[in-house]
Amino acid sequence: MDVALEKRQVERAYELLAPVYDFIFDWIFAPGRQAAILHLGLRPNDTVLEVGIGTGLNLPLYPPSCRLTGIDLSGEMLDKAVERAQKLAMPGVVLKVMDATSMDFAENEFDKALATYTISAVPDPVAVLREMRRVVKPGGSIVILNHFRSERKLPGHLEDLVAPVCTRLGWKSNLPMTPLLNEVGLTPELIVKVNMFNGWRLVKCVNRK
Repeated sequence: MDVALEKRQVERAYELLAPVYDFIFDWIFAPGRQAAILHLGLRPNDTVLEVGIGTGLNLPLYPPSCRLTGIDLSGEMLDKAVERAQKLAMPGVVLKVMDATSMDFAENEFDKALATYTISAVPDPVAVLREMRRVVKPGGSIVILNHFRSERKLPGHLEDLVAPVCTRLGWKSNLPMTPLLNEVGLTPELIVKVNMFNGWRLVKCVNRK
């Protein structure tokens, strides 16, 4: 599918999801979110970028000492994140509408970066991960939490079958993990299966430039 067309479909899907996103996705995916923040290994005054921050469900999990910037393609989702940051009294959080394939940040600007349930929802995951590598300092941590295509034959085949429908709903059901990481030059330091039925993988990498 054309990347521009897929981008419009993703924007439309998340515009429609914004009012009910928290109700659908909060409690089911909370264990993975908590594990992802934990594995960032945040230290006082770390600069952190969250790609695809959505409605800000991860905001309560961050320590107050870190300096957080969150971006999302959907303005409707980000409006919810702004409201959440205000309720949590987090004035230091910076939230921006931004295309993660072309970030308006300097090279080596952040100590660490996180993307939870985002990489399979973007039209160009390779470009997003390359941008994450660009803006994270050498030796910094990049944590990805995502559903990837199953390595087992039958589930993988089923994920391939439903892929066209899932793409229209705003995410990829059959995104392969290893080829993706290889293409962007990321080597996992840690892979942990999380959430219901261990259906999602938490991947921690060190940004070796």
